[in-house]
Amino acid sequence: MIGRIKGSLLSKHPPELLVDVHGVGYEMEAPMSTFYQLPKVGEEVVLHTHMVVREDAQLLYAFYSTGERKLFRDLIRINGVGPKLGLTILSGISARDFARAVQDGDAAALTGLPGVGKKTAERLIVELRDKLSDDITPISDDSTGAFSVAAGHQPSPVSDAVSALTALGYKAQEASRMVRAVDSAGLETEAIIRAALQGTVKG
Repeated sequence: MIGRIKGSLLSKHPPELLVDVHGVGYEMEAPMSTFYQLPKVGEEVVLHTHMVVREDAQLLYAFYSTGERKLFRDLIRINGVGPKLGLTILSGISARDFARAVQDGDAAALTGLPGVGKKTAERLIVELRDKLSDDITPISDDSTGAFSVAAGHQPSPVSDAVSALTALGYKAQEASRMVRAVDSAGLETEAIIRAALQGTVKG
C-alpha cells in the first residue's frame, strides 16, 4: 500500500492532482482542505495517502495531514459513506467544525453537504462521537495556498470553481448558484471555492 508521497507537484485541478516522484506521475484525489495547503505547481510536496483497490481501478487519495487522513478513514468505514462522500465532507467543513458538530450532536451542521441527509448525519454522529481523537489536525480558517495550474492551461477561475464543486458532488445548477453568490472579482479558483463552501455551511 502507498501511504506517503513526496515529489514535485505537476498539476492541480480540484479534486484531482498529479505528483511526479522520480519520473513516475501519481494521480490522486484530495479534499479542498488539502488543496488550500498545496504549494505552487513545480514545487515539492509531501502528502499522506490512502489507497483503495477495486476490481476495476486502483485509487489514491491524498491528504495534507495524517489527522485529516484518519478522519477520512473513519468516515469511509461507516455504512453508506464511500470515498467520494468522504472527500465532499472534508471539502465542505473543517475537521475542527466536523468534530464539534459530531460531539454536539448537531446534525443540521452536516446536512448542508451534498449527499448527507438527515439519516446519514445522524449515523455519522452516533458512530464517530467516540472515535474522533486529538490527532485530527484542523485546518485553520486563515490558511492559504496559491492556486496555480499546469502550464498551457488557461482556465477561468469561476468555471474551474464550478467544475470542482460539481466533481465534489454538488449538482451543476447548485454549484453555479454557489459560485454566483461569491464576489469573485480578482479571486483565484481556490478562494472562490472556499467562499462558496463557507456560504453553504453558514446558510
